Order: sequence, then structure tokens, then C-alpha cells
Amino acid sequence: MSDYNYFKHETTVIDDNAEIGNNTKIWHFSHIQSGAVIGSSCSLGQNVNVSNNVHIGDGVKVQNNVSIYEGVTIEDYVFCGPSCVFTNDLTPRARYPKNHKYLPTIIRHDATLGANCTIVCGHEVGHHATIAAGAVVASNVPPHALMAGVPAKQIGWVCECGQVLRSSRTTDTESNAEKIYTCSDCGRQYCIINGELTLQSQ
Repeated sequence: MSDYNYFKHETTVIDDNAEIGNNTKIWHFSHIQSGAVIGSSCSLGQNVNVSNNVHIGDGVKVQNNVSIYEGVTIEDYVFCGPSCVFTNDLTPRARYPKNHKYLPTIIRHDATLGANCTIVCGHEVGHHATIAAGAVVASNVPPHALMAGVPAKQIGWVCECGQVLRSSRTTDTESNAEKIYTCSDCGRQYCIINGELTLQSQ
């Protein structure tokens, strides 16, 4: 009888002093390093490396071939697409190690990172944002923003449910909204006020 309440494949390596929450699943050839904290009900795919002192929240899905380096914090229910890339050092040299002095990166809750995207360290990806496949994020990302390109630029907004939002009205003088968006999938309605997307109704 195991003394833990999570699943790990027999090829998984988990170092001492790593913390893993209940019902989390860790698949083939993955490595969880000392000091890492992983929440409950997460799924880590094949060949995932979680480095020292990384914090991962609950319900996070990490697809195959992702390395999450020291200095990265991932909040609840983030989706990390296959082979997405995190960094923690803007000026790396093999001869001159940084001795754990890394730039922090924060991925806020419910964000989506597309396949093969790169998150340059020292930035924050806002909650419910979506980073397109192959994009290179080199600046902070607002909540609900849809980012694409190299370097990534905002090309739209996304709903809490993940669908791309389409503008249904341009102004609303009563609420001072600059634009009104309605999700065609779930029906949530948002407005843009002072450049920020705000949920109006659901």
C-alpha cells in the first residue's frame, strides 16, 4: 500500500522534499525535483520536468515535453500545451551560473499556453489569457487577452470558457463601456472599460 494519494508512472522520478497533491497524475519519464510543490488533481504528461522550488496550483494540465524551471509559478487550472517553453534567465552563460537568482514568471489562474509557445522570464500572464501556438511572450499579458506572433501581440479577447470573443456593440453610454462582447458559446457578456475586459453577466 503506497503512502501517497497520487499516481506516478513507474518511470517517474520524484526527489525528496517534493510535495504533490491528491489525485494528481504524473506520467512516463517525468522528473519532479526537490522543493517543487504541485497541487491536487493535476495532470503532468510524458517527459515533464518540474524544477526546484516551482509552485503549481490545483487542476493544472501540463502536456508532454514541458520543462518548468525554477522561478516559475503556475496558478490553478492553467493549461500548458505540448512543448511550451519557460525561461528564467535573460543572460545565461554556462561559465557563470546565476546561483538561483532567477527572474520570476507568473502564470495566473485559468490561462492557456499553446503548443510550442515561449514565455520569456520576468513577465506575468493574466488570468484566462490565451497564448497562441508558437507565440513568444516578451511582455506582461492582460487578463483574457489573446496573444499571437513573434513577439506576441494582442489580437483579441477570450471568454472565461476559452472561446474567442466577438464584439456585439461598440458603445454603451450608461456603463461607459467602450465595447460590448458576448460569447457565442456560453453567453457570458463582457465590456471594455479603460482598456480592461470586465464580466457583465453570465
